[in-house]
Amino acid sequence: MRRTEYDTAQAAKRLRVPVTALRWARHTGLVPEPDVPPSRWSRAAVEAMDSAAIGAAMPIGPISGIAAADRIAAALGTPNVSGLKAVVTAFVVRRFVDRGLLADLSGTPDGTLHHPDQVAEVCHRANLADLVAADTPLGPEQAAARLGVRRTDFDHMVRLGWVRSPQSIEVRFGTSRAGAVDVALYTTASVDAVVNDHPEIDWEQLRTMEKGRRSPLTSLRTPAVTAL
Repeated sequence: MRRTEYDTAQAAKRLRVPVTALRWARHTGLVPEPDVPPSRWSRAAVEAMDSAAIGAAMPIGPISGIAAADRIAAALGTPNVSGLKAVVTAFVVRRFVDRGLLADLSGTPDGTLHHPDQVAEVCHRANLADLVAADTPLGPEQAAARLGVRRTDFDHMVRLGWVRSPQSIEVRFGTSRAGAVDVALYTTASVDAVVNDHPEIDWEQLRTMEKGRRSPLTSLRTPAVTAL
């Protein structure tokens, strides 16, 4: 029976190109958006695609988010060193995807894949250092320290929606998974923005609160969500 609709993997197989190459071609507009809802192409659309052009647009395989982070770190002159804390992490690379600076060709939530030429373009950006600094991850304790407030006050800021975590990581205590917990990470830029975004708060008072005293943020309520 002839197939009449193709998802990304099926279309790539029909065209005999890597699925990552087809995703890149879609990202660059070399192939059209799927014409059959929700995300499939019709047989006619696939047959009209130029497999040679798709392959030529990505002649070598993609690199991982970790490899992209290493290349970005090297471009900054502060290379990641194995066994030491990375200067640029895969978290930063994911935020570059969020910014639209990099396309994720993986198709899965477990990791990212990138066109090496696009990574090279990012590495040549004049504002690369500023972008990395803005997207560098902070844990809750680090975020509270950066704002100069207690951890409990920062937790209230999270509750109020003043700062949001785009990604969490699993942290293990010991060798057992039973001792693993998810720790939210926040971008440095989003943490820095909290003060200017909320001038109604007496930040001097908040930063001098004694340990054990009730946070003035306790009385604030989370904004109601308006039903559509």
